[in-house]
Order: sequence, then C-alpha cells, then structure tokens
Amino acid sequence: MLYLWVKAAHLVFVIALMAGLLVYPRYKIHQLSSKPGEPLFETMKDASNRLRKIILNPSLVLVWIFGLTMLWLNPSLLSMPWMHVKLLLVLIVSGLHGYFIGIGKKIDRGGDGITAKRLRMLNEVPFLLLIGIVIMVIVRPF
Repeated sequence: MLYLWVKAAHLVFVIALMAGLLVYPRYKIHQLSSKPGEPLFETMKDASNRLRKIILNPSLVLVWIFGLTMLWLNPSLLSMPWMHVKLLLVLIVSGLHGYFIGIGKKIDRGGDGITAKRLRMLNEVPFLLLIGIVIMVIVRPF
C-alpha cells in the first residue's frame, strides 16, 4: 500500500514538473519580445521566477525523492531494461530543467543568449521526452 501512495505522489509531481517545463519557455519567449524595464519584460520575469520557485524546482526534487523511494521499495525494477531507458530519459529531463533555468536567468539579465525561435523549438523537447517515459512505464517494450 505504501508503494502505491509513493507512486501516486511521484505521478502528481511529474505532472506538475512537466506542466512547468512546458510553460516556462513560453514565459521567456514573451519576455524576449520586450526590453528590460518594459512592463511585459518585468511581468514575464516575475511570473517565470514564481513558476521556478513554487512549481519547477520543488517538483523536480519531489519527483526524484518519490522516484528513488519507489526504487528502494521495489529494487527489482532496476533489473528491467525499460527502467534503464526511463531513468536515462528522466536524467535528460532533469538536465533540460537546469538548461531552461540557466537560459531564463540570462534572459532576466537582458542577455542575448538565445533566440525566441530556438526557444520555441526547445519548448517541444519536454513533451517528446514525456512520450518516451510514458511508453517505457506503460508499454514496457523491453
């Protein structure tokens, strides 16, 4: 029964993390369409910082805590090849989170580190990774 509660919590925070990763770049795209000091720039800066502090960062930490707890409660999962692929994809999602935050901080400082077009393309990556993760967990193709 404990395993199911941990699994449910894990899934709740996966959903929150993925929602945040899909919204955060959009805020930054809007921010790039204005200049530092302009109302839109400052509004998107504040909104993205709240999203990062309230949803993204805590969700990422809790996804890992609950995910590792599930592995601790059921270590046989680590002997399954689909789990290795899933963990690789989760590592990539975690790295993407860090990359998005780094880009966001450059944009907040008025830096020209990325174009809106490139950020729009990168915005699709979390969803593609999610598709792979869900397939690994539900279909277990290996």
